[in-house]
Amino acid sequence: MTTAAQTTTIESRSEKSGRTAQGGATTVSGGRTGAAEPAATRGRTSIADVVVVKIAGMAAREIPGVYDMGGGLSRTIGAVRDRVPGGRPNVGRGVKVEVGERQTAIDLDLVVEYGVPIADLARDVRENVIDAVERISGLEVVEVNITVNDVHLPDDEDPERPVEARVE
Repeated sequence: MTTAAQTTTIESRSEKSGRTAQGGATTVSGGRTGAAEPAATRGRTSIADVVVVKIAGMAAREIPGVYDMGGGLSRTIGAVRDRVPGGRPNVGRGVKVEVGERQTAIDLDLVVEYGVPIADLARDVRENVIDAVERISGLEVVEVNITVNDVHLPDDEDPERPVEARVE
């Protein structure tokens, strides 16, 4: 698992030279300086791994049939965290990424709704995640591995919904 401190630098799509590694970041482009250079090629763009995690997490959750993400323990901790006043939901829960110079690989842990065809859901999630990450970050997604950890049954108790009494 990578941390937010580890970043990857990507270049503008028009320039493909000057690759070097520096410290905790991968430099894909040395960038150009000077007023004579086109504005689009002046400088570098760095994208932290956590950015790719959040993009992939949001894209996976957009697909109907994805009930939740993450393993059992991370979902439990997330449920507690979501109930704390001022707490924000963790869109990166259930997402792991490896980011290289120009490519990324993504692992997703999903909980699916009962009755949804898992193969179709996995295909839709994979397509949406790849499209979002490539469009927003400019990184090439080489693979999206999906693990289905659980199935949410219709009669499972949902902590967000009030439980109706069975008797009056």
